[in-house]
Amino acid sequence: MNQPNLEAVEITCQDGTPLAGHFLPAHGGRAPATAKPVLLCPATGVKQHFYLRFAGWLAEQGHDVLVFDYRGIGLSLRGPLQRCRATLAEWGQQDQVAALSWLVARTGHDKVLLVGHSAGGQMIGLLPNHHHVERIVGVAVSTGWFRGMRPSFRFKAHFGLRCLVPLGTWVKGYAPTAAIGLGENLPAAVGRQWGQWCAAGGYATNAVRGRPQQDFHREIRIPITVFHATDDDIATPATVADLLRTFPAAPSQVHRLAPRDHGLKRIGHIDWFRQSHQALWPLLARALREPG
Repeated sequence: MNQPNLEAVEITCQDGTPLAGHFLPAHGGRAPATAKPVLLCPATGVKQHFYLRFAGWLAEQGHDVLVFDYRGIGLSLRGPLQRCRATLAEWGQQDQVAALSWLVARTGHDKVLLVGHSAGGQMIGLLPNHHHVERIVGVAVSTGWFRGMRPSFRFKAHFGLRCLVPLGTWVKGYAPTAAIGLGENLPAAVGRQWGQWCAAGGYATNAVRGRPQQDFHREIRIPITVFHATDDDIATPATVADLLRTFPAAPSQVHRLAPRDHGLKRIGHIDWFRQSHQALWPLLARALREPG
């Protein structure tokens, strides 16, 4: 896909950590001039380049788009992974906050749209600047709560994140998630928190328990539209519901898609943004433009 004007950018977090991102200005003219910019937040262990085709497609629909790598991932990893002290909580409290502020400043729009893939759409309750988000489209978002998963997958997820990852972290100095099919290898603390949050349920609420001044979950009144697939072992009806209960004031709607209904063999947790799954992209774009 041709992506004119793809611009590499650097985003500086409040704690001074630099993040690498890409900005794609709207160029297709297929949406009203009032179309809002889109902040595209990746899943855990997924590099920004995975989303560039979808980001380019959104730009063709008339949206300015920013996508980035969290600290310790992809182009935002500075130095050996073993030395990276990033936490999963910082991905929300620092990285998403900075990316949102950057997009608001760059485009001049006070309100932007957020497309979050898995973890990318699960941490809005950690963002003090959440009022700059007009609507959230969460793709395969949930808490990943082990008890809400199908029994056949629950054991694999629990054993991987609560046994193999901590053991591998002790041996290697980072979370070897690639070896168990969970995306890119992660900073040690990210891997540990991921397992802890999935075991506890409630996802990012675990990062701010007992710290109400940093907890914005009950303040969120942003409309949230969730898409997840019938063949997703992580984002199940139970784990999606576990996430939405953490935002009691936010209006929400959930769409559960069967791959065969869209001419696909599978969707799962990751495939939404692959070029082979472009049939799903107009659904996400329409959800971004829903009123209210």
